[in-house]
Amino acid sequence: MFLRNCWYVAGWSKDFDRSLKAETYLGENVVLYRCENGDPVALENACPHRKLPLSQGNLIGDTVECGYHGLRFNCAGACVAAPTQSASIPRRAVVKSYPVVDRYNLLWIWMGDPELADPDKIFEVANFDNPNWGCTDGGALDIDCNYLWICDNLLDPSHVAWVHVTSFKGAGTEEGPLDVQKTDRGVIVSRWIHGKPPSPYYADLVKFKGDCDRLQHYEMCLPGIGLNKSIYTPVGTGGPDMQPVDLTFINISYNFMTPIDADRTRYFWFQHRNTDPRDKEISQKMNAGAFMAFGEDKVILEEVHKGMKNPKTPYIDLGLDAGAKQFRRHLSRAIEAEKTSVSV
Repeated sequence: MFLRNCWYVAGWSKDFDRSLKAETYLGENVVLYRCENGDPVALENACPHRKLPLSQGNLIGDTVECGYHGLRFNCAGACVAAPTQSASIPRRAVVKSYPVVDRYNLLWIWMGDPELADPDKIFEVANFDNPNWGCTDGGALDIDCNYLWICDNLLDPSHVAWVHVTSFKGAGTEEGPLDVQKTDRGVIVSRWIHGKPPSPYYADLVKFKGDCDRLQHYEMCLPGIGLNKSIYTPVGTGGPDMQPVDLTFINISYNFMTPIDADRTRYFWFQHRNTDPRDKEISQKMNAGAFMAFGEDKVILEEVHKGMKNPKTPYIDLGLDAGAKQFRRHLSRAIEAEKTSVSV
């Protein structure tokens, strides 16, 4: 069900501190905190004695003390103190530890084999440190659906015409032909829409008046990271081989799906644009628009999850589902390959 040997977003870095925070990722209960030097730690959230969540215990220095009988665990998950039998710490008193890394203002967690956890494999955010690019604060949203329904949604440029009428909808989004391209890391569904007005969300952000050429670039990467790129450029300057001109507006929405379990997903995102790097008002407006739009998605996707989990009649696919189906096949092959490598 889940690809484990990869990096998932555990949360925003700012939300983890010197307190014990309980979370669930991929169906596994985890407790997270920071050491006195600020380094992040993630451990299995269950004492090996009677499985009391360690998050209900105490943080003592850089160790976690169980709130039941005082067993204490270090950052690597090893028991370093057993007060009721101080001369004989149980050899099996160990909890699983997870590699965690701060990057791009996000905390990333590796849910698979720790020996394979290479920070260089964290998804790259291009231009993150470029002072000429503006960035929104982003957000997080819990959605009561399987993460793959969100992935499907983020590979579907057509749904904006009905779900996001006041934000992302624009002329040409109902029936324009889609190009589906397989990549090493996932799938891209895209299309150029020529000579049409910009969508409401972007109308005040572009730096030119009148109609535009518009790119909808919907990309989904393993294990569930969506890169949605919107390009707005003056009429006649857009197309597959385009080179940006002075007035070209580019916005990239980074979307990170972290499965909580089979029925719940935590959705993280932020937007990154090639204009107005210090304009907080624009960033706040874009962020508010994203919150509204993703709230619209949440309503739809929770109902889709319920309907598809227990369908009363057969379902059908449409042509617009081609990209989502291809991504699911890519992901399934990666999960199967991971299982095979573990069993060998």
